[in-house]
Amino acid sequence: MSEMSELEKIEAKIPSEVSETFDGSTMSKAGRLAMELNKERKRLKEEMDVLQTEVDDLKPATPTGTVDSYVKWVATVFGVIGVFIMSAGFSTLGQVAYLLAAISWVYVGHCWNDKAIMIGSAISGTAVMMNLVKVIV
Repeated sequence: MSEMSELEKIEAKIPSEVSETFDGSTMSKAGRLAMELNKERKRLKEEMDVLQTEVDDLKPATPTGTVDSYVKWVATVFGVIGVFIMSAGFSTLGQVAYLLAAISWVYVGHCWNDKAIMIGSAISGTAVMMNLVKVIV
């Protein structure tokens, strides 16, 4: 009798849409239950695949723990510091910091094979370097 109560508990957990599909079937109750459970398993697997895709979309695309990931953050810090130092009136020192950031970003763009990062950083770094040469010479 305990087997029957276990079976009833399992049947109660199966969604009504799945149960309705097999109503009136001539197969045994256990066979019908196996079919219902298999269908529910497939539905849950499809839901998990959709959820996994959403999780994968949220993961950062940039690598972590590699040399280029550390250089990326160093470049970001140099760039921000360079802009703030230039805004404070110390343009030569700020330009040096910004130039180091641009060189670092060109390296990161090279590692990632990202031409947009390389070109953008090379152009802004060249403009800053031209101004530095003008000031120094």
